[in-house]
Amino acid sequence: MFNILVTGGCGFIGSNFIKYIVKKDSNIRVINIDKITYAGVKENLTNEDKERYKLVVGDICDASLVNNLFKKYKFQSVIHFAAESHVDRSIDGPKDFITTNLVGTYNLLENSRKFNHKNFRFVHISTDEVFGSLGDEDKFLESTPYDPSSPYSATKAGSDHLVRAWNRTYGLPILITNCSNNYGPFQFPEKLIPLTIINCLQKRPLPVYGEGKNIRDWLYVNDHCRAIYKVLLKGVIGETYNIGGNNEIKNIDVVTKICNILDRLKPMSNGKKYSEMIKYVKDRPGHDFRYAIDSGKINTQLNWHPVESFDSGLEKTIAWYLDNTKWWSQIQNNTYRQERLGVLNK
Repeated sequence: MFNILVTGGCGFIGSNFIKYIVKKDSNIRVINIDKITYAGVKENLTNEDKERYKLVVGDICDASLVNNLFKKYKFQSVIHFAAESHVDRSIDGPKDFITTNLVGTYNLLENSRKFNHKNFRFVHISTDEVFGSLGDEDKFLESTPYDPSSPYSATKAGSDHLVRAWNRTYGLPILITNCSNNYGPFQFPEKLIPLTIINCLQKRPLPVYGEGKNIRDWLYVNDHCRAIYKVLLKGVIGETYNIGGNNEIKNIDVVTKICNILDRLKPMSNGKKYSEMIKYVKDRPGHDFRYAIDSGKINTQLNWHPVESFDSGLEKTIAWYLDNTKWWSQIQNNTYRQERLGVLNK
């Protein structure tokens, strides 16, 4: 049985990855350390095999706790998801992003270096936002210079640099993945797609920044999980792999697609269209215009390709939120007791 440390495993991508890897590989036991902040939901993983999954509620910035976990479980690998990740929150309060994304990553790297053994791997999950913004053409390559625009992307860029430095200075066997915008089940309701779905169902305005022309490359979360597993098993130590969905879409078109699907699956009783609730609002500071990932390296070297198109993945995502109203209603009740869901488009 191989012990793997997953950080931030109660979050959106982390919980989907744990579900995937526990089902995929019966030789793996997952130890999940998660601080259970506003975006960490323990209930995401309540049905997992107790012999092969353990949750440790704690902070990756707690050096003593992290050290004790390494001593106890002698991890074969670390999959590092844990991060403060919402751009708007980073603009309002960057300190938490600096602490978690930089100091927390440092703690994990230092313990990995001390306990490093044969076949150990440290897989660091990053984002395409570290590269900054693109114009109308080109795509981000693994070699694209970093040019972050927000406190969130700046701290993720910093953590990427730390990970590379621990490889080059100390020989720590690391791999880095930079992914495009994820979507799918269990995504926290402040992000664009679940926010739009839930606001539609609650007959609330659908806020869209600026003119809605900002472009993102969308990646279905299960496709991302398959890619991470490929990198864990077959990735070349020290390498970076870009993971994208090949789905470049304007934000306004994402919102419109959601409205059209819900018009079909759950039409409003008054006969109106959900798109009539779209509301354009003031753009946020430093809003990157376009992200687009070139996934050619992982396609050719590791034989990974996304399975879901944006339309098929969006249908599955909307169906999941329709079937799991209790999940997101509880999050709303606990997190937004005194506030409305606002303009929080990623």
